[in-house]
Amino acid sequence: MSIDPTLLDDLEWRGLLVDSTDRDALREALTSGSVKFYVGFDPTAPSLHLGHLVQVVTAKRLQLAGHTPYALVGGATGMIGDPRESGERTLNSLDTVKDWTDRVRRQIEPFLDFEGENAATMVNNYDWTAPLSTIDFLRDIGKHFPVNRMLARDVVARRLEQGISYTEFSYVLLQSWDFLNLYRDFGVTLQFGGSDQWGNLTAGVELIRRAQGGHAHAFCTPLLTKSDGTKYGKTEGGALWLDPEMMSPYAFHQFWLNVEDAKVGEMLRVFTFLTREEIEDLEQQTAEKPFLRAAQKALADHMTTLVHGAGETEQAKQAAAALFGGGDLATLSSTTLAAALQEAGATDVSRVDGLPAVVDLFLATGLVSSKSEARRTIAEGGAYLNNERIEDPEAVVDEKDLLGDGWLVLRRGKKRFAGVHLV
Repeated sequence: MSIDPTLLDDLEWRGLLVDSTDRDALREALTSGSVKFYVGFDPTAPSLHLGHLVQVVTAKRLQLAGHTPYALVGGATGMIGDPRESGERTLNSLDTVKDWTDRVRRQIEPFLDFEGENAATMVNNYDWTAPLSTIDFLRDIGKHFPVNRMLARDVVARRLEQGISYTEFSYVLLQSWDFLNLYRDFGVTLQFGGSDQWGNLTAGVELIRRAQGGHAHAFCTPLLTKSDGTKYGKTEGGALWLDPEMMSPYAFHQFWLNVEDAKVGEMLRVFTFLTREEIEDLEQQTAEKPFLRAAQKALADHMTTLVHGAGETEQAKQAAAALFGGGDLATLSSTTLAAALQEAGATDVSRVDGLPAVVDLFLATGLVSSKSEARRTIAEGGAYLNNERIEDPEAVVDEKDLLGDGWLVLRRGKKRFAGVHLV
């Protein structure tokens, strides 16, 4: 595969280079041949989330440009976890970390090409960390780390008053040891990660210099924030997980559809593989006709297809249309329908005493404030069950009305709908 000489320029334009070691040296390395690089993922949860996706997609960009990825899943560092400003992490068991390591590996694999001349390699730092004795670790690695510099790291300095364990304090040594090990055994000379990892990245570069007299490179990507400064990657329900069982493809698609106008251009540059011309055109459409949400639609479709596949993207779009009367609810998979209705806020209704009356469901979901209002809505032609107008104010739900695993979709007018799950 030929090397793309414009890679660094593209990363800079996309805002993916917050900081780096010597920029000229990095450019020379990236244009002189296939650079072996690595990016690490600690299995501190059973799934990757949006922050990790920045790194996965960036790794894919480097591989497409002709460079060689080493994707590291931290079976060892995941046992500890990088220090957080919020306080000490809860340590997970070895079995839990092993399970999460396998899950994370499976999530990363579809994004990279593991065949060809610059094929990706998956590695686990538990393989070289577990056999290392404490004495060897302190003599061979620890001696290269001045404690005063470790104390000066931002997250450590902020944790000193409330306290930080030696376990988390020593994390930087383990991550640096990863870089040194990959440099020695595989010739890896570049590491990147999020900007909150910058201290760890440069510590690894410095360890290679001190221990081997070698030269390595590092750069960091941005931490994504909303216009108000709060972190992207969180919803009311928690993190934006990539695992479809932890966040449905429908909810994932909806998240991207709702990205604010001021940030949608940034999201397109960071996450998509659209060209500069395509992204700038979408940004112009947003500026001129924001109500069309052309950029958000392109972003949602691209990201959902990238993470979950084209089929799930189409299901998500069909579900959104069908819930507002623009499609056939019966064509949706039961999984997509349930996810869409749960995302919108569904109401569980007992069917112990038989199937309920429609007016009772309208009241239970909050679409009306009284049964009389429900009957009036029906009489005026504004009440729908599964996108079919209700004519009879005394109508009772029939078994044939149930969708999937006991779901119903109620709608009042064009824009207000609610899900009901009969249990």
